[in-house]
Amino acid sequence: MKQKLLEPKIILLVGMMGVGKTSLGRILSKKLQLPFYDSDKEIEKSTGFLINELFSKCGMEEFRLGEERVMQRLLNGEPCVLSSGGGAFLSEKTRKLASEKAISIWIKASSDVISRRTQGRTHRPLVPAADNHKTIERLVHERYPVYSEADIMVESFKESPYRTVSRLLKELEKRNIIEIVEDKNPAPFPKYKKKKRMPKPLRKK
Repeated sequence: MKQKLLEPKIILLVGMMGVGKTSLGRILSKKLQLPFYDSDKEIEKSTGFLINELFSKCGMEEFRLGEERVMQRLLNGEPCVLSSGGGAFLSEKTRKLASEKAISIWIKASSDVISRRTQGRTHRPLVPAADNHKTIERLVHERYPVYSEADIMVESFKESPYRTVSRLLKELEKRNIIEIVEDKNPAPFPKYKKKKRMPKPLRKK
């Protein structure tokens, strides 16, 4: 069985850092047979700098403007699965374009889950290791009302990302965004080859 996208739209994953958007996006893109893009990686490609380097080099405001430009380009592109940075959906311009071009999915997780997943990671510019949980709770309070504007919400628990994607696909199917189609040319099962038994060595008398 295959999953088929019924409209030529982008599947946009939004939410906090550490909720698994990139891992889920890669799996989902394979299931839907669509290209996968990560907005943070696209920003790094276009600038030649890592995200945390850009934050320190350009400052928050300049970074957000650059991020907005990259999101505009990606959202105006081909149908794909797009994983966005934690702050990308905060842009009103990005949200407006996403409402036209994409199906936005909020990957939601509790502050405890996010804190545990991001603890000790040094590449998160907005979450210093010293006050990880406190910063996460503040960002959750600020961002969740904006994330709630997404078309769909799927919770991220302590489970396999494949299970989360399975729940996500059911939501998409329920809303008539995808349909399950039978694969008319399934890959044939590999033929079973019986192993030849080696003759037993003769025992010395």
